[in-house]
Amino acid sequence: MTRVTCCQLAPVIADLDANVRLTTEAIRSAVAAGAQVVVLPELATSGYVFESADEARAVAITTDHALFAEWASIVRPVNGVVIGGFAEVGDDGLLYNSAAVVDGTGVLAVYRKVHLWAREKLVFEPGSAEPPVVDTPIGRIGVVICFDLEFPEFTRSVALRGAELIAAPTNWPRETVPAGERVPEVTVSMAAAYSNHVAIACCDRAGRERGQDWNEASCVIDERGWVIATPDSHGFASADLDLALSHDKSMGSLVDVFGDRRPELYGALTSDQF
Repeated sequence: MTRVTCCQLAPVIADLDANVRLTTEAIRSAVAAGAQVVVLPELATSGYVFESADEARAVAITTDHALFAEWASIVRPVNGVVIGGFAEVGDDGLLYNSAAVVDGTGVLAVYRKVHLWAREKLVFEPGSAEPPVVDTPIGRIGVVICFDLEFPEFTRSVALRGAELIAAPTNWPRETVPAGERVPEVTVSMAAAYSNHVAIACCDRAGRERGQDWNEASCVIDERGWVIATPDSHGFASADLDLALSHDKSMGSLVDVFGDRRPELYGALTSDQF
């Protein structure tokens, strides 16, 4: 079993030093409580509601930043993995809404968010590469960010490439939903987990930022689409997952969610993609 923990934090807008402390302390606490995979929110190192691209640039970092070496040092003793969002300044000088996959050796991969939401488009450049599926000491982890979850092609692509867990740093703006219902983003994530038979860990954020509240709806979803963990009083959503179960795509003896696909009938969705 693998202990997965989503650390639902409240980053401080445009305060890199404060967020370095916040994220490292959260990872340390999660690991001390048994976590082997730690997921942090979208843009955990920078905050989200930027007034301008210049404000974002002032706290954007590269993968050479000492923060990632610190994350690596915390998870190294447990052979663990961190997936966390950050504002990235690329080698091309452009800004990206990114997530890093870090193990005890350092940064294994960086994903740049492809599907930007609303005013993100005024600050960041959209990514141009498919979401990675990374071989880690824990298993094969796919990475998407927030709005990416709304595109079933993306989660299907990650699952088809053998992801045993999809980590999804998010910032879900507060929504009002009917009594007894989950916020739509969680429902979408449950559907993605169910239809692909792959576990998904969504790490939302907390707090109020420049008048914006958040759903605070972090969750760990198992490979059958059920929410098995939500935040505790400390904002940590933790669950033990058997990641090997994500290899089983069957729904009984005569149904297989991958084997029963008919990609030749899916129009523009070609078989080598979906």
